[in-house]
Amino acid sequence: MKLYDTLQGEIVEFVPRNDGEVSLYACGPTVYSHPHLGHARQAMTYDIVRRYFEWSGYRVHHVANVTDIDDNIINRALAEDTTEPEIAKYWEAVYIEAMDSLNILPPHDRPHATEFVEEMVDFIEVLMNNGSAYATDSGVYLRVRSVEGYGDLVHRTPDEIAEHGLNRVEVDETKEDPLDFALWKAAKPGEPTWDSPWGPGRPGWHIECVAMSLGILGDGFDIHGGGNDLVFPHHTNERAEAIAANRTFSKYWIHNAMLNIGGEKMSKSLNNFNTIADVLAEDPANARALRLIMLQTHYRKDIEINDAVMAQARDGIKRLDAMVRKATGVGIDLSSTERDAEAIDRFRSAMDHDFGTPDAMATVFELVRDANGAIDAGKSAATPLALTAIELANVFGLEVGVADVASEGDSDIEAMVAARVDAKANKDFAEADRIRDELREMGITVEDTATGPIWHRS
Repeated sequence: MKLYDTLQGEIVEFVPRNDGEVSLYACGPTVYSHPHLGHARQAMTYDIVRRYFEWSGYRVHHVANVTDIDDNIINRALAEDTTEPEIAKYWEAVYIEAMDSLNILPPHDRPHATEFVEEMVDFIEVLMNNGSAYATDSGVYLRVRSVEGYGDLVHRTPDEIAEHGLNRVEVDETKEDPLDFALWKAAKPGEPTWDSPWGPGRPGWHIECVAMSLGILGDGFDIHGGGNDLVFPHHTNERAEAIAANRTFSKYWIHNAMLNIGGEKMSKSLNNFNTIADVLAEDPANARALRLIMLQTHYRKDIEINDAVMAQARDGIKRLDAMVRKATGVGIDLSSTERDAEAIDRFRSAMDHDFGTPDAMATVFELVRDANGAIDAGKSAATPLALTAIELANVFGLEVGVADVASEGDSDIEAMVAARVDAKANKDFAEADRIRDELREMGITVEDTATGPIWHRS
């Protein structure tokens, strides 16, 4: 397997720390507002990565944190006259519900920043003791220029970062260098604080993920993931802290691209975001359609979301479901172990080259096309084609071929479909059309196939 490593700037061979195991840390949300489609893209990217590793036989340890203390959380608590823990708890629940609605697997560990403050303080003490950090009245700062390779993740030197104004850190004249960033922030009136050797305060953003990732996964864990908007400063500064403490950080860095609306990155700051709840309220089918959109775009390429793109993706999902209905309609046993080995090899080849989901999904839809053709021709080859399409789609969490639970009234619908068949056989086409229209008003679509009609709820 090969993947694109942001640090090396190229596609490289993936060699896990331990054979047969993958340790994955993906930056999670700061919980203070509604999750939007940009959050969905990031979470779904690493959900797909995890699912593929697990299908390939790896034992995956997936960690995704929750930042539950942050300026935005503090500001919202002040605005709503409540507490930071209450804000974080409420919006974390909203976030998890949204991820569940998108069929995103929960991480094996979901650490909270406030649970790791003691470990953060211990980490900062190491940096203070070895001279990599210093304290001022406003907090504790990392000496950025003392860190070998600072900026390598973004492929710039410290001077280039300073020259181009990339260092988005607060101006503080007490710092030794404008590039230096906060490891610990001194207490301010009205803010939550914790005790430390440098006085009461709270941790900086970057130290949180270092403490949680190394604390849970250990040194040299395999993959650190996140959106490409986190490469600098967040991931660059995480890496700097680990290097300064003489710790071995992640072996590989993966970054997904952004999700755009009208050509601009979707973000709360631009107020151009669509919440996950709103998108699913428009049409519940959008959950699977969103996943298909993200699969048909490589994770390192930006995605443009609009109504036409969503409609096209919903049509793609319908094609998958229709093939399954056709397969079951002709008696194909979905529990069969028959598979198309050549198609599976093509799928693996695509995914093993930097998680090439677009080519992998193209293989799935080729199988759907060929399965439909084989079913219509009455060929036995239909079985492995259909079952392989179902399995490979489900590797990605598309939930194709999941049996519907029989609903009240299904027997009545079956009777109406049978009556329509009889009407057509008796050349009473007016009655057949009347039954079809009545079924349509009930939200039932009937598909006529070479082996008989198949119905489903629209």
